[in-house]
Amino acid sequence: MTGHWCDYQNADVIMTIGSNNVENHPVSAKWVQKALDRGATWIVVDPRYTRSAEMADIYCPIRSGTDIAFYGGLYNYIIENDLWQHEYVLNYTNASYLLDSEYSFDVNTGIFSGFDDKTATYNNHSWHYQVESEAKWDTSEGGDYAWVNKPGTPAFTPLTLETPKKDETLQDPMCVFQQFKKHYSRYDLDTVSSICGMDKGLLEKVYATYAATGAPDKSGTILYALGQTQHHYGAQNCRAMSILQLLLGNAGMPGGGVNAMRGEPNVQGATDMGMMVHEHPAYLKWPTEYGTPTLRDWCEKETYADGYYTNKPKFLVSSLKEWWGDAATVENDYGYDWWPKVPKSPDYTIMSSFELMNKGVIKGYFNWGMNPCHSAPNAGNVRRSMAKLDWLVVADWVITESASFWDAPDMDASQIDTTVYFLPAALIYEKPGIILNSGRWLQYRYAAVEPWEEAKPDYEICDLLWTSIVDLYKKEGGANPDPILNAKWDYYVDGKIDPRPVAWALNGYKIASSDFGKADVDLLGTYGDLQADGTTACAMWIYTGFWANKKAPLDPAEQPIGRRNTEDKSGIGLNSEWAYCWPSNRRILYNRASADLAGKPWNPQKKLVEWTGEKWDQVDVADFVTAKNGTPVPPNNKAFFMLWEQNARLISYGMNDGPVPEHYEPFESPADNQMNGSQNSPCIRFAEYESVKKGDRSQYPIAVTTYSVTEHWQTGGQTRCCPALLEASPEQFIEMSEELAAEKGIANGDLVRVFNNRGSVKVHALVTPRFKPFTVNGQTVHQVGMTHHFGWAGEFGTGDVVNDLPPNVGDPNTFVPEYKAFLVDVEKA
Repeated sequence: MTGHWCDYQNADVIMTIGSNNVENHPVSAKWVQKALDRGATWIVVDPRYTRSAEMADIYCPIRSGTDIAFYGGLYNYIIENDLWQHEYVLNYTNASYLLDSEYSFDVNTGIFSGFDDKTATYNNHSWHYQVESEAKWDTSEGGDYAWVNKPGTPAFTPLTLETPKKDETLQDPMCVFQQFKKHYSRYDLDTVSSICGMDKGLLEKVYATYAATGAPDKSGTILYALGQTQHHYGAQNCRAMSILQLLLGNAGMPGGGVNAMRGEPNVQGATDMGMMVHEHPAYLKWPTEYGTPTLRDWCEKETYADGYYTNKPKFLVSSLKEWWGDAATVENDYGYDWWPKVPKSPDYTIMSSFELMNKGVIKGYFNWGMNPCHSAPNAGNVRRSMAKLDWLVVADWVITESASFWDAPDMDASQIDTTVYFLPAALIYEKPGIILNSGRWLQYRYAAVEPWEEAKPDYEICDLLWTSIVDLYKKEGGANPDPILNAKWDYYVDGKIDPRPVAWALNGYKIASSDFGKADVDLLGTYGDLQADGTTACAMWIYTGFWANKKAPLDPAEQPIGRRNTEDKSGIGLNSEWAYCWPSNRRILYNRASADLAGKPWNPQKKLVEWTGEKWDQVDVADFVTAKNGTPVPPNNKAFFMLWEQNARLISYGMNDGPVPEHYEPFESPADNQMNGSQNSPCIRFAEYESVKKGDRSQYPIAVTTYSVTEHWQTGGQTRCCPALLEASPEQFIEMSEELAAEKGIANGDLVRVFNNRGSVKVHALVTPRFKPFTVNGQTVHQVGMTHHFGWAGEFGTGDVVNDLPPNVGDPNTFVPEYKAFLVDVEKA
């Protein structure tokens, strides 16, 4: 999320794609409407005529899973019609960089250079740049990297910065711009409309409307959600949006950017916390046993040679000091060896975890705040895998499908020996703590009521478990005791676990004068204060500054997070004095790119930063170096300082499945791939699992996507207990076109069976003109949509689990499942 919801009002064009924000994020519509009132145009691209489409100026249907073809065609349209933002692209992206001479793409195989057939992975060496020169870090006294020699800093080899070769005329055939142009020249209007099932004239209208935001003083924004991410190339879908915004000069602009519509109050917070096995909190990488087994290895591999990520050792050492406290010293690499390391094998990502359960490798499972027997893809396989566990712990608000998996209609409880423990957790209204909204705003939520009966806040449950485990280790010993006994766990106020000391840890503090017991912690004001020498502790470097008031460390209202000033001094809706936005209360990321090379705003009416000739005038907190040693830094082209190039990437070596997004069909598709010789992404994950049971379109010809309704939340455990919500949306349904219903002899309201190789569910038919058949490569393709909020658990609103149907395959970057495009057949029940 590069901006925030209030910023939508500054857009000239808004494109909702992969989201139904009016229905699933209703408050966002307020800010979209403000933009419309100011003359903006709203485009909705969706397989279904949604409530968002009803309010939009232009609606363009798209077949699920073909977003990259849509974006590729738009790139081609922009370049062919010379609508790209020339000054922005030349100065703020890597368009002029020369790629390695071995860089290539084979359209016949759909594979880029560097592919390993045996492992189905890429070696990205050929996606790098040709090198003009090299320069080693200056670690001498007074040098930029003198901190490397500071006592207490872990030993690692200082990095060498490579300067890429460039052709600023953009004529060299190996420059990024020419290779990019060549790659997407194949994505012409006829091909894209055939792949996506769109009307060619309507597609061109959408392209022309959005491409108009390439004018320097215009901006377009993209609103997306799970419709973009939940594909086996979902990460490339997200990258495709970023590339589009770079071509048009929309990244960093007011009313621009790429904006994720988060599905609940704390999805952003969970993302920040690194909730995947390979992610460390604050977007650092978790150590691996095969790549970064030592702290030296991590510092040398993960640290960038230039840009702000040259400071990664400071972030990691400060994190280690928070994990291990006084036990973390430079002599023991700050406890780095006590951290578990991600192995190359076995794979512990979510879908693979159930495979390991099924094989008896994983024997116990903590199921905390999630409901995979309902929400995971191929949920029937999840239930059968859980039946092989020795024990299962479920912490949740209500008895969910996962907490009662043996009660599923297809399970035989007499054959299951799993011991299940249910820990009742407090509702969001029953506990205080920190949440983050879609705009990266941190806010403190106060408890409204006490937890009901035996329910406890999650952190109390954690504390009870943790202290018991530590006590057992102290009394009985155990395997590998050091990480357990040395862990820092002092988040108490008056002897009770409390989220406020946790906030100190997330914010960061100086160690020498901090005493958690006396609450006189020396809180840091900026992540620029973090050190690699063991003198600072910080669990989340990106949050530093949100809880920085040393005078009232136990009062959230007195912290930056507690600010509630509704006066907007920016004039463009930044609302900078309401709550705190990470990092550094910066409301719009990459805001250096909102001004030209001389530092003058592209649109003076929507200024974020401006060079006055003597210093930088900041309406928003600058996302670049504005001064060095107290001296203002004049304008330069370093608009993306979180990358070592400090220029954004049109072609990138940072993805696992290709340097640019390329169209592949969904794992189960109703059509052949018209763009290249690979039907699916060659890097698709988990497709080899026997449990996946791939379906063929000769058996299952109907494409399906899943989605949510306003009245129900996630797997419905809470909302189905609410009579008003259940009355408003009493059961799940399959939405289908009038044409498909006629073919199948199905009437509106009929009970129908939806099935494939993985499962079979019964739902009621909603026959509607909101779906229309697609014409794909000259053939008619039907698509349907299904809601997914019902299951067998609970007393009210029960029904079949729709997520029995999606395949348990995933993206090689994020491992996200492919819920949004797969195959089924439908018949009258």
